[in-house]
Amino acid sequence: MRIYLSMDMEGVTGLTDPEEMHLGGRGYERGCELMTGDANAVIQGAFDAGAASVLVNDAHGSTKNLRIDLLDERATLIRGPGKPHRMGQGLVPGMAAACFAGYHARAGVPHGVLNHTWMGKEIHNVYLNGEVCGETRLVAGFAGSMGVPVVLVTGDEAVCEEAGELLGDVETVAVKKGIDRFSAELLPPAVAWRRIREAAARALGRLPEFRPYVVEPPYTLGVEWNSTAIASACSIVPGVRLAGPRHTEFTTDDYHEIMALFGIFSMIGGQVACGSGRYG
Repeated sequence: MRIYLSMDMEGVTGLTDPEEMHLGGRGYERGCELMTGDANAVIQGAFDAGAASVLVNDAHGSTKNLRIDLLDERATLIRGPGKPHRMGQGLVPGMAAACFAGYHARAGVPHGVLNHTWMGKEIHNVYLNGEVCGETRLVAGFAGSMGVPVVLVTGDEAVCEEAGELLGDVETVAVKKGIDRFSAELLPPAVAWRRIREAAARALGRLPEFRPYVVEPPYTLGVEWNSTAIASACSIVPGVRLAGPRHTEFTTDDYHEIMALFGIFSMIGGQVACGSGRYG
């Protein structure tokens, strides 16, 4: 079994503060250690269940957060920016299963810790074929386009609920229960890591029960931005059209283009927001 693990950070055990997830922020180094602990719990559970290999993708922010010196030596790591498929980098047909750890609820979920979709301030909502879409759905659809099922999602309680509604009887581990966007009731790391390891092993033990999450093409990606300036700038990208003053749409038959487009949007949205000051 070749297993894929996409690691985000907002849903990592013990973290509630944005500073803990950005280089230079208070608590960032400890946040990286906790993120690596969550990754190792999945890796250990996967190998307990007979995995032949585990490929880990650092999918958060700079994508330079996981501590390779602390990572389980049986796994390999994709690290660093410039990845065309971003949160799904490394996913290929033929993998037995995909796992998502450290994930968070989509933008606007009231009890979702650090809830957002792809960008923390610039994006209000994302839609895939007309339905609201968080990062769990986005990456699960990418995996499904290659025939790979998602078998495990870990993060806050809200993303576990989101995953259950989307993927059915997927294994989930809630390592925190949201109180508000920046506050939560937390599990101690030792407890969370034991539960994650057990859930990963259990998920792979149930592998024949899972089916890929398939979104039928053509794929239309809609993004509701927080400003007309960002929407206008993104509409310059070939194939992207304005569907409203703050709304862009893009349609393709290749899901890889959906993932790649988010990388371009991140650069454009960040640049426009930085240049617009208080009105960004």
